Amino acid sequence: MAKTVNKVILLGNLGKDPEVKFLPSGQAVANFGIATTDRIKDKASDAWTDRTEWHNVTAYGRTAEIVRDYVKKGNKLYIEGRLTTRSWDDKETGKKVYRTEIVVNELVLLSGRGEGDAPGAASTGYGRNAQSNTASFDQRSSAPQDDYAHAEITDDDIPF
Repeated sequence: MAKTVNKVILLGNLGKDPEVKFLPSGQAVANFGIATTDRIKDKASDAWTDRTEWHNVTAYGRTAEIVRDYVKKGNKLYIEGRLTTRSWDDKETGKKVYRTEIVVNELVLLSGRGEGDAPGAASTGYGRNAQSNTASFDQRSSAPQDDYAHAEITDDDIPF
């Protein structure tokens, strides 16, 4: 069987605050939309126009909780994930409804303090250093996040 790849990379802005719900199992699920914009030159008029594309994004577990706590309308995000399509029967019309979305594997908060009406990554304690406004959350591993809580880290262990 041939190897296949299902990977999506997005760099865009949130259109509205994320919607976070909890599954019966207690796992958090965050749904939100990200806008990306392409600049296109019209051949006939020689004018540049912007074309915005909206992407449905879903995050689960700890990443969904991070989205709930730190991501707000207008924030710039870098997302890596995979495409999935869900379907269900609409309760009102009985018709089958489809939704294609990106399931997040990795999320990086790129907005700084005061951008997008949300506390920036620099204020979350997740930043890489004092000058950085990014925080990264990888959802691929299901291992507990506190495996190294007992390990002592010195300045020599930090690469910057």
